[in-house]
Parts: sequence; C-alpha cells; structure tokens
Amino acid sequence: MSREDFSTWAEVASPQLYRIARLLVLDAHAAEDLLQDALEKVFAHWSRVDEPDAYARRVLANAANSRWRRHGRRRETSWEERQDAGTSHPQVSPHAGVEERLDLIGDLASLPVRQRAVLALRYLEDRSEQEVADLLDISVGTVKSQTSRALTRLRHLAPAPAPAPAEGTRS
Repeated sequence: MSREDFSTWAEVASPQLYRIARLLVLDAHAAEDLLQDALEKVFAHWSRVDEPDAYARRVLANAANSRWRRHGRRRETSWEERQDAGTSHPQVSPHAGVEERLDLIGDLASLPVRQRAVLALRYLEDRSEQEVADLLDISVGTVKSQTSRALTRLRHLAPAPAPAPAEGTRS
C-alpha cells in the first residue's frame, strides 16, 4: 500500500479515532497526542498492517493504558475540561442539560481506562464482544465483566430519576 493510500485512510479514519481517543482519556490535548501517535505507528507499519482501523484502535487503547499507568489511576479534570468534553460527547443528546452532561463526563472519568475502552468500542463503535476482545487483546469474558462493572458503576453514580407526578395532580 502506498503513501497516498495511507493519507486517504488517515483522512477518513481520523475523526472516529479521535472520538475514541477522547473517550479514553477525556482530555482534548491528550486525545490529539494519542491520535498522532497512533497514526505514526500505523504509518510506520503501513505495508504490514492488514486492518489499519483495528491496529489503530489497539494502539490507542495501549497508549491510553500506558498514559494511565504513568499519570496515575485517577486524574481530576478541571471544570473547563469537563465542559469541553461534554460539548462534543457523541453519546449525549445535544438537548441534555449541561449539568447532566458534565456529570456523565465526570462519571466516565472515574472509570478505569480499560472499562472506558470497552464501553467506547461496544457502544460508540457498536462492536461485538468478540471484536472488542480481539481489539484489546483480552478474553470475551473480560469484555463482559468490564462492561458490566462499568455500567453498574455509571448507574450507581447517576442520580435517580425524579418520580413522575401522580395522576390527577397538577405540577
């Protein structure tokens, strides 16, 4: 495959890869760095890469895990970062309230990187459990358990919905 093939692929794949990177690290600048590193690695191995999308996703996940190990398991995000992350979050309705969006981003930030990666691939990318397992080089059972733990934690962190008004009452 040629440089032109890589350029074409990178132009098409970059927006989706950036969204994945953004969900993995929840920081715009770090996501750009992860994406750049992933593109460099794909380019360096371009002639040997059979599935550049899968390879790039794996590079992103590995880089996010490495970053997480280097910088600590928990990173507090500033209000500005959380607001910035919430404005372009693909899973949140554009009509959702700002507070709910910030809460969701904060809740996602509290998840370990692997759980965020599994959620991003399963629900953002709509990948099967087997595909996620292959991309992250983990077992299907691990995908299931990480998904379950992440969703349980998000449900636990989410505020309870307000009760519906009783029939016949006015609000």
